[in-house]
Amino acid sequence: MIEASTILKGNDLKVETQYLVLLDELLELCRQNLRTVDEEFIRKAFRLSYWAHRNDRRASGELYIAHPLAVARIYVEQIGFDDVGVAAALLHDVVEDTEISLEFISETFDDKLAQIIDGLTKMSGAFESRDITKAENVRKLMLSMASDIRVIFVKFADRLHNMQTLGSLPPHKQFRIASETLNLFAPLAHRFGFHSLKNQLEDLCLAYIHPDEYHEITTGLRNTQRDREQYIAGFIDPLRERLSEDGFTFDIYGRSKNLYSIYRKMTRQDKPLQEIYDIFAIRIVLEGDGSKGKEDCWRVYSIITDLFKPIPERFRDFISVPKSNGYQSLHTTVFGPEGRRVEIQIRTQEMHEIAEKGVAAHWKYKEQVNSDDKEMDELLTWVRDLLEDPESENATEFVRDFRLNLYDEEIYIFTPRGDLFTLPTGATPVDFAYLVHTQVGFHCIGAKVNGKMVPLSYRLKSGDQVEIITSKKQTPNPDWIKFVVTQKARSRIRHWINQKRREAQTHGREVWEKRASRANISLTDSELAKIATRLKFPNMEQLFYEIGSGLFDVNDLIKSAKASQREEEEARHDEDSLRLQYETFLDSAQSSGKPALLIDGELHTDIATDYATCCNPIPGDSVFGFLSRSGMIKIHRVSCRNAPNLILNRADRIISVDWSRQKDVQFVAALRVMGEDRVGILSDLTQVVSKNLKTNIRSITISTDDGVFEGNLVLFVSDLDHLRRLIDRIKRIEGIHGVYRFEEQGDDS
Repeated sequence: MIEASTILKGNDLKVETQYLVLLDELLELCRQNLRTVDEEFIRKAFRLSYWAHRNDRRASGELYIAHPLAVARIYVEQIGFDDVGVAAALLHDVVEDTEISLEFISETFDDKLAQIIDGLTKMSGAFESRDITKAENVRKLMLSMASDIRVIFVKFADRLHNMQTLGSLPPHKQFRIASETLNLFAPLAHRFGFHSLKNQLEDLCLAYIHPDEYHEITTGLRNTQRDREQYIAGFIDPLRERLSEDGFTFDIYGRSKNLYSIYRKMTRQDKPLQEIYDIFAIRIVLEGDGSKGKEDCWRVYSIITDLFKPIPERFRDFISVPKSNGYQSLHTTVFGPEGRRVEIQIRTQEMHEIAEKGVAAHWKYKEQVNSDDKEMDELLTWVRDLLEDPESENATEFVRDFRLNLYDEEIYIFTPRGDLFTLPTGATPVDFAYLVHTQVGFHCIGAKVNGKMVPLSYRLKSGDQVEIITSKKQTPNPDWIKFVVTQKARSRIRHWINQKRREAQTHGREVWEKRASRANISLTDSELAKIATRLKFPNMEQLFYEIGSGLFDVNDLIKSAKASQREEEEARHDEDSLRLQYETFLDSAQSSGKPALLIDGELHTDIATDYATCCNPIPGDSVFGFLSRSGMIKIHRVSCRNAPNLILNRADRIISVDWSRQKDVQFVAALRVMGEDRVGILSDLTQVVSKNLKTNIRSITISTDDGVFEGNLVLFVSDLDHLRRLIDRIKRIEGIHGVYRFEEQGDDS
């Protein structure tokens, strides 16, 4: 670390010329796209990144520094937020992949940059398990995102460059990363308004997930490019002439829709590419902002409808009512020459930048840049709502609620006073009530839409005016969870249901304890759980819930408890009799220091026996004996790999053997353990085996490869039940994916 500090203060770092050129290009882009640029700050970040990754190379073989430079360039060109984000892009991997610490970043630069790097490092950790659909991983991602908006901005740039260079990785990794990108990062980019970046991510994903369809679409577009360009030119020329005559300053051009949107149209409509006609759109970008710019957009719309026949149902006004991510534009579809449908988008330059660069573009039109700005905080409210969901430990619900808010189309709803609210398509009056306020949702008993009463499950339409009717006596109806669509409504209703359920469970337990005390019944929770299972309840909590809710009579539980006690007394009596029958045999086996075996149905302690190391049998295993030439009986597991050969070819030396009852005798067993290679995994493993389960370890070997470890544990156990308890407990260690028994190598017949 001292060496790094020295290099950052001086000029001792020798950088290859090509990367210095790339740095100069990056700085020039910063000057063009950012409001303010601290060039020395960025150079300093570059020098540290170059030094930290000096010995690293990417899968493609190039020096690793090429990646952070490319990420920083994407950040500047497609997001363009500020120079702190550029430095974070250059340093986004140093804490995770090199010896540079977060403290060093903080001391060398500042706490804000260190916070962003920390968020990026934690976000990367969410993907190391290779299962981003897990709730805890999505939560990590959102926590990182909520800490500083630049965390997700840099991550978008990082993911886009990773997708652009995905060809260097093996196919299975390509598919995993592309799927992850399509299902998470592309929708997130859409949610933040990064339209261009979202399109690039989707198209790159299509190439790896559906390569045949990708090839079909790209080939088809290439073959029809000339015809398409001629048609667009023929459509644009008269429109350009008319707009110029009316004094507008503008840019007009045609563009093909992104490949993934074309693929989705083909899939939804079940048509080949040749039958998909609306694969391009005309965009008009006007100079002029503010109210004058909005007026010009409407004037241009009027001119378009004079020249071409519009399709009324395809008109969208996102200027008067912007999307929640800030998107503004007028959309209309008209019939062009040859009767073909042509989509046209009309917007100002400011609207265009916000459409392409999302929420980050807002800062270009503010007097001061402030990452804690109230407007940005409102854009992240949906993230914080999810994080604050008290019931979000349910992984399936959590991930579904998270993704529910990413890609949904929006509708616009008005209150009776004219206040505007945005909801996803399919929202109901209950969703609207919870959006207005949680208490309004809790006490909602009815709704009027456009002055008429409607069911609470009614699907709202854009432009509806909604009045919610409330009552202090009303509480949420559990059936609401079946039709609400917003995360806020679902989480609040689910929380209320679970709270009431817990109250009913507590009441049910109290009722049981009072009745059990009067009936002189004393049962442990374990015994009570067995009775619950016998009564067909999935668990004890459900039993108490139904008692507390009046759905199950506690007297029936009292009857079952008494019957269970009688059965236990009878079982104890039988157990005592059996223990007396074997007492002499057990004492004999323990005094000899050897495990007792039933050989041909009789107990023997004077016959020489040994346990085959090829399969390491332990009490509880199905076993057989093999009489060796020396007269010793070797005990093998029936599943031993040597068993077929011994039984088929030496049947005359096979002896029937079974285990007798014993204690204080230890046997060798071997386990294979697999899981994630994380810090502390070996310590957790030995802690569980040695301290928690009081089991002696004879040997342990661990090997790691590409974030995955395999280990062999050779242990001393008393019987098969002991081994099963070990396996069950080891499986519960965080990061352990597989535990199974295996046989040591060697032929021990």
